[in-house]
Amino acid sequence: MSLFKKHGFNPSGSLGQNFLIDLNIIEFIVNEAELTKDDVVLEVGSGTGGMTTFMAIVAGEVVSVEYDNKMYMLARQQTEYLDNVTLLHRDALKNKNLIAPEVIDEVMRKIAEDPERRSLKLVANLPYNIATPIISNLVATDLPWTKIVATIQLELAERMIAKPGQSKYGALSVWLQSQCRVKLIKRMPPSVFWPRPQVDSAVVKLSPSPDKRSHIIDREFFHDTIRRLFQHRRKHARGVLCGMFRKQLSKAEVDEVLAEEGLGEGARAEELEVPRLVALSNRLKNAIVRAEGR
Repeated sequence: MSLFKKHGFNPSGSLGQNFLIDLNIIEFIVNEAELTKDDVVLEVGSGTGGMTTFMAIVAGEVVSVEYDNKMYMLARQQTEYLDNVTLLHRDALKNKNLIAPEVIDEVMRKIAEDPERRSLKLVANLPYNIATPIISNLVATDLPWTKIVATIQLELAERMIAKPGQSKYGALSVWLQSQCRVKLIKRMPPSVFWPRPQVDSAVVKLSPSPDKRSHIIDREFFHDTIRRLFQHRRKHARGVLCGMFRKQLSKAEVDEVLAEEGLGEGARAEELEVPRLVALSNRLKNAIVRAEGR
């Protein structure tokens, strides 16, 4: 806080700026990331550069992205003596569905310096307003990431780990759990941030599961299918799917897919477990390929 007063800066609520002021939690996050000199760390939201500096001591490279001009200036001052920190002054997202290519390119350049040994970890106190697209879109890439440790809103963390039948179970739950091991490892009150947010927060840890991911035959198709299914989570899946794929599949063909999966007409997306939704998506994709080949 004294640093902000010194420079006459105030955090921006519109940018989701809530800074961790509890050093014990910063240390906890970095320890949970298990950083080594083989790691390239992606940090989204440099803030004042405090956690950036802490990570640079143990990581091989840190690529830190900061959108806010004032925060970028502070972070640059804090890290200018570190030759393994790259600060990018830009938006980390190209749009809500894509991480900015410039960010990916910089990460890949760092990995390419020792491709046999280096891997990627996302470690960050994520701004609340971009936490979902950053994590979701990183999982969607083919980047060789090995761990995500990040602070996010507690409500979002609960959505990530939610199970079928729970109110927070949705497309995000399915998308992440279909390819990762997702854990909520720490809950945090507003008092550990400045300024204090209006909600509780959490630290989540995600690890990739290549075995789970290998069961998805078309990840883009799967992502789109579950997203659209959960827009009508309480409606019968049959009716939703018939509407979604009316140009590619007849109702009889949708019924055949559902029957092959052992799903009756009353099945709803919110009740289906992740492996069942993966299998359903695969069968739909195969049915569409067959129909297009006729």
